[in-house]
Amino acid sequence: MIDAKTHVRVARPSRDLAAAERFYVDGLGLDVQWRTTERVPGAHDLLMVGPAGGSWHFELTHDPEHPLEPTPTVDDLFVVYLGAPVDEALVDRLLAHGGTRVPAHNPYWDEYGVTVADPDGYRLVLCSRTWG
Repeated sequence: MIDAKTHVRVARPSRDLAAAERFYVDGLGLDVQWRTTERVPGAHDLLMVGPAGGSWHFELTHDPEHPLEPTPTVDDLFVVYLGAPVDEALVDRLLAHGGTRVPAHNPYWDEYGVTVADPDGYRLVLCSRTWG
């Protein structure tokens, strides 16, 4: 059964793993948990990022032989519940590392946070509320 200690991986394609790494690691502050860009025929390049010791991570993939174009919608969200007001220095760091501040599709997220699109167009919401 799935419980609170089960590790979760969210995977999605990226046009540019280096740009994704700048955004999620240098901008958001996640750690690189795994990276492979050996250009092995038939294999994907991977970048896995997440919090140190966390029970989840992102797997960003790039297939150099058959690249996929990411197809994010305005409601594909990665929400981080900060439990405190959003620090504008963090938003500025995300923007400096390839992000774009965007209005949220759902006005709830503008009321309680800030939405930043990553270099592939997927949306990160920094939410001032807590979860649970």
